[in-house]
Amino acid sequence: MLIVMQAQAGEEQVRAVCQKIELMGYRPHTVAGAGQTAVGIAGNTGEVNASAFEGMPGVAEVVRVTKPYKLVSRDFHPDNTVIRFPCSGAVIGGSELTVIAGPCSVESREQLFAVAERMAAQGVRFLRGGAFKPRTSPYAFQGLGESGLQLLVEVRERFGLLIVTEAMDESSLELVERYADVIQVGSRNMQNYSLLKQVGRATKPVLLKRGMSATLEEYLLAAEYILNEGNQQVILCERGVRTFADHMRNTLDLSFVPAAQQLCHLPVIVDPSHGTGRSDKVLPLSRAAVAVGADGLIVEVHPVPERALSDGAQSLTCDQFDEVMAQIRPIAALVGRSVPAPLSTAAATLAASR
Repeated sequence: MLIVMQAQAGEEQVRAVCQKIELMGYRPHTVAGAGQTAVGIAGNTGEVNASAFEGMPGVAEVVRVTKPYKLVSRDFHPDNTVIRFPCSGAVIGGSELTVIAGPCSVESREQLFAVAERMAAQGVRFLRGGAFKPRTSPYAFQGLGESGLQLLVEVRERFGLLIVTEAMDESSLELVERYADVIQVGSRNMQNYSLLKQVGRATKPVLLKRGMSATLEEYLLAAEYILNEGNQQVILCERGVRTFADHMRNTLDLSFVPAAQQLCHLPVIVDPSHGTGRSDKVLPLSRAAVAVGADGLIVEVHPVPERALSDGAQSLTCDQFDEVMAQIRPIAALVGRSVPAPLSTAAATLAASR
C-alpha cells in the first residue's frame, strides 16, 4: 500500500502517517517525489485497512500495490533511482552511462595497476575486481581475500577509480563493506536471503546480479529483500541466463532491460562478459545493451587474458576495451546518454604518476 501525501503536506503530517504505520506493526518507507511525498507500507503479509489513513490530515489518496514486490515497484517510486557518489561526482542511473571494468579476479599488483591505468585513461569511473571468488571447482583460484581488497584501495588512491567487488558471505561482507565503494552480490547468491538481508543493512550501494535461472519477478523480489532492510541503493545487473543454447556460455537476455525498467525504478546495467562467456561477443552485445537503454555496462578486462586465473575466455585485452568505449560513445549519444571522454595523453600520464 502507498499513501500519497498532498503537495502542501508538512513534515509533521508525514511523520504522523509513519507513526501510525509503526503502531500497526509495519515499516514505513518515505519517498520524496518532485511535487509530493509518498509513504509506503512494508512488512504486511495481509491486506492493510486503507480507511485508517484516508481521513488523516495531509493524505491525498491511498493506493493499493498489488505486485508481490512493493519497494522496487514504480507504483511505489515512479521516478528513476539515481545513486550518487559525491566524493567523485560519479552516478549510476543518471544521464551518464556507467561503465564498470576490470579483471575478474585481483591476481597481483602488477596486473591490477596495468588494467586500472588503461581504464582511467578511458574515463571509466568504476573498477571491478574480485578479491573473493565463488568457483564451481574447489581447486580453482578463490581470490586473494583481504590482500586483494587492499590492492583495490591502492588503485582507488592512485587513479581515483571507485571499487566494485563481491561479497560471498557474512565474513567477507564485513571486509568488502570496509574497503569497497559498491558491494556486489553474485548470481549464485541472488537467492541467498540471509546475505541479502545483511547487505540490506549495509551503508554502501549494492550491485545485485541476476541468478542464472531467475525470472524477472524472482529477481525483483530478491532486490526487495535488500530495500526492505533499509538500503535503497541497489543496482540490477543482467548477466545472462542458462538456456538450451550451447554456442555461448549463457544467453544474454537484453529484453530484460526494458522489462525491468518498466516495472521498477532501480538502475539496470548489463554484463556482456558473463552474458556470453566469449570475448569476441562482448563488443557487439555492449553496443546492443547501450542501444536497448541499459544504464551501464560491467566488462571484464585483463592485460593478458590467456594467462588469467579466472574467466580468461571472456576477458578483453586493454586494446579491445578501448574499442568498446569508442563504439558505444556514439550509440549512447543517440539514446540520450553521455560517456566520459578519454583523458588526453598528458592527463593520463599525470594520473598514473600520482
